[in-house]
Amino acid sequence: MAVKIRLQRHGSKKRPFYFIVVADARAPRDGKFIQKIGTYNPLTHPATVLIDRQKALEWLSNGAQPTDTVRKILSTKGVLYLKHLLRGVSLGLFDQAAAMVKFEEWHQDQESKSRQRQDEAMRARRQQRTRAPFTRPVPVQAAPVVTVAPVEPVAPAEPQAETESTPE
Repeated sequence: MAVKIRLQRHGSKKRPFYFIVVADARAPRDGKFIQKIGTYNPLTHPATVLIDRQKALEWLSNGAQPTDTVRKILSTKGVLYLKHLLRGVSLGLFDQAAAMVKFEEWHQDQESKSRQRQDEAMRARRQQRTRAPFTRPVPVQAAPVVTVAPVEPVAPAEPQAETESTPE
């Protein structure tokens, strides 16, 4: 029986919310599962992921295969890195304490980057809210050029003969 770690969709239409579950590969996407190990909300910025690292690590060590999306999530949360470090411990490359120190350093670095991305997103949202509403610019059309010849005053005492005028 092949076991997969995958996403199980919940939420309404166009508002997805996912459970990260361990399920039989033959089971339908939203069907029966073995164990729920976390949640994933892609609508928040950055996406919110809550995962039980120990359960995920246990299932990975037992041979469960993550889907591509879940592999990316586990990678960003450090589960795959922790599995890598524990493999080094089992091979005798370093001890458990050194592995945990490496993981904690990596985890602190990732958390600071995540907080920085979240702060930048908040600043961008604030700027967008305080910006003046968009107004469509009025197109400027060139006015037609009209030339007017100066008019000479006519003396009222003398009646003038009517002459034909030609349009210019």
